[in-house]
Amino acid sequence: MYVNRNYGFWMTFKWSGKPFLWGLVYAFIISFLAFIFDLNFNLPWQPLSVIGIAVAFYLGFKNNSSYDRTWEARKIWGEIVNNSRSFGAAVCSFVSGVNSDDIKKELIYRHIAWLTALRYQLRLSKEWEHKGMRLNKLFSATVCESYIDKLDAELLRFISQEELATYSENTNKATQIMRKQSERLQELRNQNHFEDFRHMEFHHLVSEFYNGQGKSERIKTFPFPRQYASTALWLTFVFAFLVPFGMLDIFKNMAEWMYWISPLLSALVIWVFFLMEKIGDYSENPFEGTYNDVPITAISRTIEIDLREMIKDDNIPEPAKAENGFLL
Repeated sequence: MYVNRNYGFWMTFKWSGKPFLWGLVYAFIISFLAFIFDLNFNLPWQPLSVIGIAVAFYLGFKNNSSYDRTWEARKIWGEIVNNSRSFGAAVCSFVSGVNSDDIKKELIYRHIAWLTALRYQLRLSKEWEHKGMRLNKLFSATVCESYIDKLDAELLRFISQEELATYSENTNKATQIMRKQSERLQELRNQNHFEDFRHMEFHHLVSEFYNGQGKSERIKTFPFPRQYASTALWLTFVFAFLVPFGMLDIFKNMAEWMYWISPLLSALVIWVFFLMEKIGDYSENPFEGTYNDVPITAISRTIEIDLREMIKDDNIPEPAKAENGFLL
């Protein structure tokens, strides 16, 4: 996620400028051929403007829907933050008896392990995501796959080697870690570390964590419907193809120096429409690791700090810091 006040113009142009450059070349060729060979390439601008309005409305729908996916993802992780803090407070308040400090640390650490496994799983690439064209150079094209290779080492910071081994055959480690947490809470109830009412509160929080995980996985594994995404792209191409011909209709009777401005204006119009399309395209997948993702790694670090401070743990990490304006 980009956290500085504004994107710089050249930063934006760097990842979205190809349509402008190709549009400029294409429009110049059309204008040059029409000028040299006195060809009548003109198309009335009025019907083209109607097409442009229709495409703009469609792109607006796509961008609005894409933003909804990103904002829903952020709200889901906001709920995970709140529920995690509630879980930490419950662990500190409810658990009592022999070795209660060790038990509190175990429960807190296992919860952080669940967060770690979940965010790693959400970074795995899907076939509809931008695997080969990461926008942010902080993240390599194989960020998701190389990232997941480090999962076991990360988990060993919070759970034992023996417990980690029990998850080795599981395809969804986050689910199994939370299942183990639930089983452990039942064991503690049987050992009278807390009574039934408090056990039910713990179970309610476990259910909320599963809800947050399931909602995140729904966004991750169900793409923005391809018919909407694809139609927006092809309509933009159609409109971009027609723009230079409409510009010729506007500038054909103007001074010659004005005539040669038309390719630049055509390229600018083409760039604006493709920029809108790209913004929607890169907002569809809020967990893939690009410019406008939900910063689940930074959020997880915040939760880890809060929970470890609750149990007065040692060597608490620093909050995640933005690099070149970006939080992962």
